[in-house]
Formats: sequence, C-alpha cells, structure tokens
Amino acid sequence: MRSERFGGVGVALVTPFEADGSLDLDAYAQHAERMIAGGVDYLVPCGTTGESATMTADEQAEVIRAAVSVANGRVKVLAGAGANATAEAVARAKAAAKAGADGILSVAPYYNKPPQEGLFRHFEAVAAAADLPVVLYNVPGRTASNVLPATAIRLAALPNVVAIKEACGDLDQIGTLLHERPDDFLVLSGDDELTLPMIALGADGLISVCANEAPAETTALVHAALDGDFAAARSLHYRLLDLMRCNFVETNPIPVKTAVEILGGPPARFRAPLVPLSKGARAQLEEALATAGISRFDGDAR
Repeated sequence: MRSERFGGVGVALVTPFEADGSLDLDAYAQHAERMIAGGVDYLVPCGTTGESATMTADEQAEVIRAAVSVANGRVKVLAGAGANATAEAVARAKAAAKAGADGILSVAPYYNKPPQEGLFRHFEAVAAAADLPVVLYNVPGRTASNVLPATAIRLAALPNVVAIKEACGDLDQIGTLLHERPDDFLVLSGDDELTLPMIALGADGLISVCANEAPAETTALVHAALDGDFAAARSLHYRLLDLMRCNFVETNPIPVKTAVEILGGPPARFRAPLVPLSKGARAQLEEALATAGISRFDGDAR
C-alpha cells in the first residue's frame, strides 16, 4: 500500500445542498468534474470543507460514491472518514472502502482531547479496519488535540498508514516531522497558505480548500514547487495569497462555498449551525477573487 501515494494536489471538495438541505449530487458531480478538468491529482470528499460533520453515515457514503463515479479511475478518491468515537470512525472507514474510495483521510478525534497514546490507538483501529491506504489528518484548531511528530512517526510504521495531512500551523513541529519521518511517509499541507514553505522543507503536496476556486492555479503552484521551480511557485503563491487568507475570514467552508457560487457554481447553502457569509466578508472575498484573477467557471463541466 505504500505505492498508493497521494502527493501533489487533492481538492477538499465542497458539498452542494438543495434548498431543503438535502444533498445536491448533480451539482456535486459537476463541481468534481471541474476540479478534474482543472488538473487536480485527486478528489477528497467528506472532509471539513465538505461539511462532513453534518452528514449522516448514509449521506457520507452517497457523496463518496458520487466522487468515485465522477473520478471513474482518472484520479484517485481519498475519502474523509473520521469521528470522535473510535468505533464510529472504524465504521465510516469501512463504509468508505465499500463505496469505492482509494484511500481514507481520517481526522484526529475531536472534543475528547485524547492523550498521544489514545490518538495512536484510535488511528491504529481505523487502519486495521480499512483495507486501504490511510492518511492521518492533524488539525488542532478543529479537534483540540495535536498529533505530535513522534505519534505520527509511530503510526507510519503501520503498513497502510501512508501520509499525514498536517494543519497544525506550526512550522517548527512540521519541520521536526519532515526531518524524522520515514522516507516513504508523505507529509501533505492542510493549509494553502503554508504549502510553499512546507514544500521547501520537504513536504509532498497539499489537500486544498483554494483549489475549489482555482484548481489550475493551485495545482500549478504545487507542481512548480515540487519540481523545484520556486520562482514560478512563489509568483502563484503571492497571486493567490489574499484568496487563501480570505477563505478563512469566517469559518471554513462558508467563504469557499460562497466563492464557488460567485464563480458560477452551485448556490452557497449550509447546514446549521453554519450560516451564510456576512456582507462585509463577501465584499472582501469578491476583491480577493478579482486580485487573484480567477475567472467564472464555464458552463456544465461534464
């Protein structure tokens, strides 16, 4: 399973909803197709940006199946499958595998604040249950727990734990992980804004929010950096920087779903407790899109 790699750019897909709050799978498929056309390396359904926290297990499986159907073998599908209860995370990982995912992205258990041994045992159980490559997801700002480098490296010894999406925001911690990790264990940025410095330190790619708005530009930035063309990567980084930041002017995915709507994608509808973007933040977002030179989406991408 170490050959099942998720380097490059994965897009953390937004999830469109109908006016009644149900899944809009047609709009989802169209948006996923746009991402493939934009050059992303793989799709990531049911992550934080996809509002997985408000999905039922059945809905999550539906969304993963939709992503797999659109991908149709052209790109891989790394499916979000996490929970704060280990048994539920195990069940969702099994369901994601059954839905056809190529790999599992499993977030650290949130709210519980387990110690490092608890984090290890949680991910160990998920990895044992999923006959697929597993990518750990460390995002302390969401989970209130931090997967430290020693724990990630310990987990990397498991045969199907192949990577970590690192969104701790601490370059010192990330540098320690990159320095000490096994050679075949990938470190992926979970923060668009930190991707360029992370790749300069040796990281292997990005799971991106910004790619929902600018798939071609985000992919070009990451691929240039991975190829060692830091002048080109730096130019793209600064072009997109305001947008990367503006995607978090209010809680993710509120800004990015609004940007997708502004660009001609599906309406920015949210499930409670999320709410629409404020007028002031929308003005900032529109300005950031203009600064980045992001054009409206073409018609139906399919």
